[in-house]
Amino acid sequence: MTTVSSTLGRIVDGRQRRKSRWLFVIAVLLVLAAAIFALTLVLGQSFTPPGDILRMLLGETVPGTSFTVGQLRLPRAVLAALAGLSFGMGGVAFQIMLRNPLASPDIIGISSGASAAAVFAIVVLSMNGPAVSVVAVVAGLGVALMVYGLSFRNGVAGTRLILVGIGVSAMLESFIAYILSQAPAWSLQEAMRWLTGSLNGAQLGQALPLLVALALFGGLLLHKARDLDALRLGDDMAAALGVRVGQTRVVVMIAAVGMIASATAATGPIAFVAFLSGPIAARIVGNSGSLLLPSALVGAVLVLAGDYAGQFLLPSRYPVGVVTGALGAPYLIFLIIRVNRSGGSL
Repeated sequence: MTTVSSTLGRIVDGRQRRKSRWLFVIAVLLVLAAAIFALTLVLGQSFTPPGDILRMLLGETVPGTSFTVGQLRLPRAVLAALAGLSFGMGGVAFQIMLRNPLASPDIIGISSGASAAAVFAIVVLSMNGPAVSVVAVVAGLGVALMVYGLSFRNGVAGTRLILVGIGVSAMLESFIAYILSQAPAWSLQEAMRWLTGSLNGAQLGQALPLLVALALFGGLLLHKARDLDALRLGDDMAAALGVRVGQTRVVVMIAAVGMIASATAATGPIAFVAFLSGPIAARIVGNSGSLLLPSALVGAVLVLAGDYAGQFLLPSRYPVGVVTGALGAPYLIFLIIRVNRSGGSL
């Protein structure tokens, strides 16, 4: 009896420690994201007093601040945070579902599909604004379904889906290169800015559709968090625990693609954020709980910090996608080596 009570006590204590660690990580990431967000508003090419920013946020017209912060810095920071949350949560959902850290939308063609559609819409159809975003979202969903269908054979194996996705991504990148080679000068610059992943010219109006997509698809993923965590144990074990594996995969895929495509439509394909957020969150959280929220917050931190660094901390100004791409490429090589040696999942 004493042994059973002792064992139960250790189990309860272990669960409490894991929960406490998860909450601590969430709190630290929230504080870090909020600090970078605030830094973005206060310090740019010039310093803006926090008091002036607060007055502006409360609706008062403050000379200088209302333009510098209200029209330039604030929309950029809001869009960066929302895009980072979307890329982070959508990316880790794919990685968990397929139990492979390489199964990122950057790698398997979803971002390339949205980008190819956007470039075609800008260069060939002369579209702009919200219309381009709609085309990008629809194309991202279409490419995801195509990759899923091509890789389906008595179920979907993660490795097969990744290989099919890489092939589809390569074809789409070739299509993008061809379209750009034929593009007139007046649309080439807009297409290139979109492809790089940039927050230049951000407006608060762009944030609203992304906020709606984040609330809708993010809420759906969080609702499936327990089932998604069970999939980390493998399909057979998840099914034994009562998870409807096929249904869960479809719901998670639609929600994750919706988030990734919506973020890509708003900011362009910010390189490697969806790929990096999950593994970084997994290192921090360990086995302490769901990776969805930690990965979303890591994504927000990466985009906010990358954009600030690209604007003010480097010798020249660079779009955020260039900064995150420079960080992500070495990590991709490291992760490929690690997975090749040990097989690996989040």
